[in-house]
Amino acid sequence: MNSSRPTGPLTGFTVGVTAARRREELVALLLRRGARVVEAPALRILPLEDDEALRRATARCLTGPLDYVVATTGVGWRGWLSAADGWGYGARLAEVCRRAVVLTRGPKATGAVRAGGLSETFSPVTETTDELLTWLLARDLPGRRIAVQEHGVPLDGFTAALAERGAEVIPVPVYRWGPPDDPSPLRRMAERTVRRELHAIAFTSAPAITAFLAAADGLGLRAQVLAALRADVLPVCVGPVCARPLEEAGVTVLGPERGRLGAMVRTIETALPAHGRREVRTGAGTLVLQGNAVLVDDGPPVQLPPLLAAVLRALAEQPGRVLSRAELLRRVWVTGRADEHAVEAAVARLRGALGVHARLVRTVPKRGYSLPAAP
Repeated sequence: MNSSRPTGPLTGFTVGVTAARRREELVALLLRRGARVVEAPALRILPLEDDEALRRATARCLTGPLDYVVATTGVGWRGWLSAADGWGYGARLAEVCRRAVVLTRGPKATGAVRAGGLSETFSPVTETTDELLTWLLARDLPGRRIAVQEHGVPLDGFTAALAERGAEVIPVPVYRWGPPDDPSPLRRMAERTVRRELHAIAFTSAPAITAFLAAADGLGLRAQVLAALRADVLPVCVGPVCARPLEEAGVTVLGPERGRLGAMVRTIETALPAHGRREVRTGAGTLVLQGNAVLVDDGPPVQLPPLLAAVLRALAEQPGRVLSRAELLRRVWVTGRADEHAVEAAVARLRGALGVHARLVRTVPKRGYSLPAAP
């Protein structure tokens, strides 16, 4: 689904959103700032309230005292207690957890734990499972029983490190990430990334990044997607855990100091104009390019299709310089599936989209196109 709003600090920019949870909230925050949003859920949450694995893990927690309980997500913690209530285990599970040392991965998990009448002993500032693990490994663990509420994927490395120290670890799989109902939007997002039709992609979980790159793999576009993310399309992640798959692939990631949706949107609001806004003086007036929007002499923004915006950006890099059809073809049509006739058609469409500002794009006979140079 594609959405747009006409004005705001992100006017002209297109942002991809891959979130499954809280997607509507993230999209609304971006639209409010004028961005166009392309939605492509990378995953869907598969709740396990009726799953036998969750019930077995819960029953195992109740066979004896727990020494430590690790809450990793607010939604997962609430889901676990709700499922236990449905099986008639709720009061017993709450009592077992109350007698244990409770650790929480971040504010959302902390809030869920406190709402259930418990209190946490430790919650890392970094909101990472790595710091939780470091804290636990500093304790005397042989013979200790530790329940670990997982968040979407098994925490194999986390549980293995505790087990190696002699702890009895009980993984609690409250929900799992599954593939989206319709994978085609995610594949189209990979293609749009390669064509530079997106200016940024917002990621809210590491599994979403893994799924996005897997979709690119399936199209044979992984290398091209990573190249776009390293150069032209800003990858913005909600936190350091989320960012890991991209960082391991050699992609520099932007992110807020605190892992919150609002903070991530503010990061996008600051970074995109700094990255993709250009003011150019030409012989026909002052031109401001912001994403796919163009403003001439402080007039209202004109929204351009991504291809036409790319043509205008190439011409605006140096007003007065003539770009041949072949050079525009090489610089703008990155997929290489076009010829010089496509350049002529795009320039004609660009002039039509600019309306009264069509004079900005000059034809230099037998040479190519340019913007008029400033005096």
